[in-house]
Amino acid sequence: MANPSRRCVLHRRLFLDQRIVDTPDLQTSTPLHLSLSPTVSARPESWQATWLRRAIPLVMALHFGSSRRPAPDVHALRLRAHRYTRAGRIAARLLCPQVRRYADRELKGEWLRPETAAAAHTETVVLYLHGGAYYFGSPATHRAVTVELARASGSAVFALDYSLAPEHPFPAALQETLHAYRTLLARRIEPASIVLAGDSAGAGLALAAMVALRDSGEPLPGGAVLLSPWADLTTIWRAQHNVVSMNRTAMEVAAKMYLRNVRPFDVLASPARAKLHDLPPIHIQTSDTEALCLDARELAAKLQRQGNHVEIAEWHALPHAWHCFAPFVPEARAALGQAAAFIRARWHDAERSPFR
Repeated sequence: MANPSRRCVLHRRLFLDQRIVDTPDLQTSTPLHLSLSPTVSARPESWQATWLRRAIPLVMALHFGSSRRPAPDVHALRLRAHRYTRAGRIAARLLCPQVRRYADRELKGEWLRPETAAAAHTETVVLYLHGGAYYFGSPATHRAVTVELARASGSAVFALDYSLAPEHPFPAALQETLHAYRTLLARRIEPASIVLAGDSAGAGLALAAMVALRDSGEPLPGGAVLLSPWADLTTIWRAQHNVVSMNRTAMEVAAKMYLRNVRPFDVLASPARAKLHDLPPIHIQTSDTEALCLDARELAAKLQRQGNHVEIAEWHALPHAWHCFAPFVPEARAALGQAAAFIRARWHDAERSPFR
């Protein structure tokens, strides 16, 4: 292992299934932990992942319609998203009966508590922010993710039902995320015992929340899990064409609805553009065939350059936010297992914290 005092610059190359991923300007003083998915190294991809990769383009076409449509029917799109994810909700309930669901008296959202949480992690909470391009999705549509994350990590998960665009544009969702985090602190939950997590737009919200908390001098959470993060609304133009799921035109429409009259360069709307120093440990997951893969790599490199502990796990040939298919796709469960291991490590750090 390199001497931590060295400040040399590395140009690190990772070989991913005969392809090369370049991560420039990585300093040895703060290691960037990179891991490969089982499908890249030893194990062939599952038939479920193959089926998912072939089915997703059709589902996306039915879901979003023509890429030339100037604006989506938001209400119809939300109803379809809820309907499409019904099987995942049922499967999650059947596969993880030990995870119970509860409402919250103050916050809009739902709790997912494994029966082991009270004994294992009395005060640990994952604050989960669902994806959906800021204008669709809910805790219900992402229950397959939150149930599996609660089961695998042994921790309570609170899925926030934040307000959506275009009815509630930026910064409404961010303000509600900060309110939820502060409410957890008011309940005497230690900040080091909270992990922010989210997928896609929700991952962007999680990063923006940490930047806002740091800049206001408030206590930071113990860490963050960013799954297929959409954290920079200024880079849509370079989204990959040959990708599984997501559509550049749909992303542009979503960004306009979310931002309304705010420029995409606002660092809380595009937190990847912010100064990212002094943040807690962060775990990032992406797929080499998703539209935001390059963004995720650059975010990890920037976090590392600015002195943070960051892990990035890059999976092969999976769609954007494949974690939503956890009940059906082994690679989704394995990826959430990686995230759960990171979360458990944060709990161990919190146990050793002198501020508890």
